[in-house]
Amino acid sequence: MATAAEWLEGARPRTLPAAVAPVLVGTGAAAQLGEASLGRAALAAGIALALQVGVNYANDFSDGIRGTDLDRTGPLRLTGSGAAPPQHVRRAAFAAFGVGAVIGLWLVVISGHWWLLAVGAAAILAAWTYTGGRSPYGYRGLGEVGVFVFFGLVAVLGTTFTQADAISWPAAAGAVGVGLLACALLMVNNIRDVPTDVLAGKRTLAVRIGEQRARELYGAFVVVPLLLAMACALAAPWSLLVLLLALPAALLVTTVRLGARGVLLRPVLAGTAVLELGYGVLLGLGLAL
Repeated sequence: MATAAEWLEGARPRTLPAAVAPVLVGTGAAAQLGEASLGRAALAAGIALALQVGVNYANDFSDGIRGTDLDRTGPLRLTGSGAAPPQHVRRAAFAAFGVGAVIGLWLVVISGHWWLLAVGAAAILAAWTYTGGRSPYGYRGLGEVGVFVFFGLVAVLGTTFTQADAISWPAAAGAVGVGLLACALLMVNNIRDVPTDVLAGKRTLAVRIGEQRARELYGAFVVVPLLLAMACALAAPWSLLVLLLALPAALLVTTVRLGARGVLLRPVLAGTAVLELGYGVLLGLGLAL
């Protein structure tokens, strides 16, 4: 039976700061439109965190029963390590999705945009089918697409829209930036797992395009969001605060480009999550100011 500490590690808390980043940018964009709501922002953050935990447990379950996690260098896998029965991990994933759905319903009721229920249902379905189901899209190299859409575009623009009843081009630019950083987080995770994913038949984007190109793509995922923040400065000059992240971003990209592997990529994974959070804080603040 898994301990509380193992369940916490299985939730992969290092990925959770990245879940808050789109809410910060979306709220900043709403503030720029003069319609920010801290209450609705808190609900959006609750949804994002619940879905992030849910997808982490869902991946743990699905990869574990497929044997993909039998030999990994990353954080503890509850299913693959045998620390928890697979059905318990699956229940934890569904419980997290349920929490996200309840909070999402609350936000929909407050905002009055009932069509967003369909968006929420699609987000939960995408979270489960990333590695679950008969034909998981994460095993076909489409994981970055799902992450970009739901943890970037949908999360940022949904946050802005539920507060301001409108979206702006800086919100859209911020959504693309956050989505690309979320892709960077997934990419560095998949670069680390390339050797075991190849053996397990998991065809992530990093496996499909090759490790070297994946490392180059990681660099683009990190650099382009900084350029988008500079573009946002045309409407909100304080968006240039994001350039404070240029040095840590350069260090992360350099580490990946120089070929760090295995456990050496753990600090890069954590650093990318912090970078995305920093991006959310600084761009959100810049837009609000």
